[in-house]
Amino acid sequence: MLRFPTLLALLAALSSFARSAHAEDEPVFDEGSVETPPAEKPKWYDRIQLRGYTQFRYNRIPVPHQNDEIVNHQGDRSIGGGNGFSIRRLRLVLSGDLHEHLAIYIQPDLVSTANGQIHVMVMRDVYADVFFDAKRELRLRVGQSKVPYGFENLQSSQNRLALDRDDALNSALKDERDLGAFFYYSPVVAQERFRHLVSSGLKGSGDYGVVGFGVYNGQGANQLALADDVHVVARVAYPFLFGSQYVELGAGGYYGKYRVTFDETQYTTPNGERDILDARGFATIVVYPQPFGFQAELTYGVGPSQGDRGAPDRNVIEARRLVGAYAQLMYKIDDPFGTVAIIPYVRGTYYDGGKKFFANAPHYRVKELEIGVEWQILPQLELSLAYDIVERTSDVAPYDEERGHVGRVQLQINYP
Repeated sequence: MLRFPTLLALLAALSSFARSAHAEDEPVFDEGSVETPPAEKPKWYDRIQLRGYTQFRYNRIPVPHQNDEIVNHQGDRSIGGGNGFSIRRLRLVLSGDLHEHLAIYIQPDLVSTANGQIHVMVMRDVYADVFFDAKRELRLRVGQSKVPYGFENLQSSQNRLALDRDDALNSALKDERDLGAFFYYSPVVAQERFRHLVSSGLKGSGDYGVVGFGVYNGQGANQLALADDVHVVARVAYPFLFGSQYVELGAGGYYGKYRVTFDETQYTTPNGERDILDARGFATIVVYPQPFGFQAELTYGVGPSQGDRGAPDRNVIEARRLVGAYAQLMYKIDDPFGTVAIIPYVRGTYYDGGKKFFANAPHYRVKELEIGVEWQILPQLELSLAYDIVERTSDVAPYDEERGHVGRVQLQINYP
């Protein structure tokens, strides 16, 4: 039996042997040399970037034919009587690569409106991109993100000229986003062009693939998937050079069923079925401003809607035809007065169809002309003025037709 002093001596001998064996593997330095410590492995959070922007607006510039009954709850909720200064958006984006085959993107909006309360934080984006190849040409996006439908829906509000998105294509997707899974394919040359069209100030949409397709819940961002079936969507788009001018063409569509909400004492659906066909397509052309630019989109399809105003079936909500379009002219002036750029624009919008996201899926007619200018004073500071001549169905029952003019100014702060 080993005694305690003998056990201590044995442990000491083993320790001495381990130290000497380890020393044989270590490099020998000359006397006076300094050993360089091993480089610390980068932490995942060192690869995360923080950026964003804030938009301050004033919507009560005195104009002729001002009508306080004009509202646009799917766009700028501060339009109308009793509103003046507002913070339209305050977005902060956390994004970066966790691995060469994995990236994340998280974007909350800190000044959304919920249940009548303003300046509420709402999640806009939270998704992961899984890349299948070293060139990142094929990726899977999973989470809440923009649905690949249209061009202006995908274009960030930080880059868009008009102060609000057009009613026609935006009627398809509340907040442009939903929860789902999407595949995107972008060859390297297209990736570089998509990146350049944003970073150069040409008002690109970002990289949503030359080909994109996927499935999503269909009820809108931050909403439960009430309908049993998912929506399916597909889009193709390609930016190319026509001489020295960048041009982008795109088309696509989606198919699904949307579950409507309505006042059961007044409104009905065929056979009491609330899951109503929601299917539409679009076509896009963008001539990027170099210096002249042109942008237009058309949408056509069917979606949940009341009957036309005055029609016998006004209170029946069912799949009805919808059609809409917008067209925009712009001109980019670089380096004016020692600043970055000035871009005057004019945009006309038309939409005739339902607004499925509102209770009772009201039938809308919208005719709007916006004349405006964006002045990029600094990369971090932009000033926009817009004058709108509006004819639109009210968001509020009894859904009257309203006409009038709206004058607005916006100051945007960018955190690059």
